[in-house]
Amino acid sequence: MIIGLIFVSLLVLVALFLLWQGRREQQRAGLPLGRLLYTDLHPLRPTERVLFDPQTGLSGKPDYVVQQGDALIPVEVKAREAPLQPHLGHIYQVLAYCLLIESHTGHRPPYGVLRYRNRTFAIDYTPQAEQTLRDLLTEMQNATPRTLVRSHNEVTRCAHCGYRAHCDQRL
Repeated sequence: MIIGLIFVSLLVLVALFLLWQGRREQQRAGLPLGRLLYTDLHPLRPTERVLFDPQTGLSGKPDYVVQQGDALIPVEVKAREAPLQPHLGHIYQVLAYCLLIESHTGHRPPYGVLRYRNRTFAIDYTPQAEQTLRDLLTEMQNATPRTLVRSHNEVTRCAHCGYRAHCDQRL
C-alpha cells in the first residue's frame, strides 16, 4: 500500500515537472501560453492546408496557432533580430493571419504574435487594425494589374508548395 502511494506520488511529481518544463520551453520560444494546435515549421510533417478568405481573396499559413481558452492566436516567427518597432509589413502579415483565422473558424483572435529571434510583440487585432488591413488589401487589389511570374527554378520546391493547387504556373 505504501509502495503504491509512493509510486503514484512520484508519477504526479514527474507529470508536474514535465508540464512545467513544457511551459518553460514554450515561453522561451516566444509562444504565448496555451495549447499548440498547429505548426507550419515542423520539417517532418507535411504542409498544412492554406487558410483562405473568399471575401478578400487572402490566403496564408501562420507558423503556429496556439489555443488560449476559446481564442486561437496566430504566431509568425522571423529569424532575424528584432528592430526597435516591428516592421509594418510583418504587422500586416500577423493581422492577415488573424483575419484568416476569424474567417476560417468564426472566432475572432484578440491578438496575434510576432516573434523575432530576440523579442516578441503582441499585435492587437482591433476593429481599427482590421479596417486598416482591409483598406490595404482593397488598395492592392485595385492597383494596376500585371502578370506575376513566379520563380520555378526548383521542381522539388514547386511540387511541395502549399499554393500549388491554385497556381497556373506550376511545373
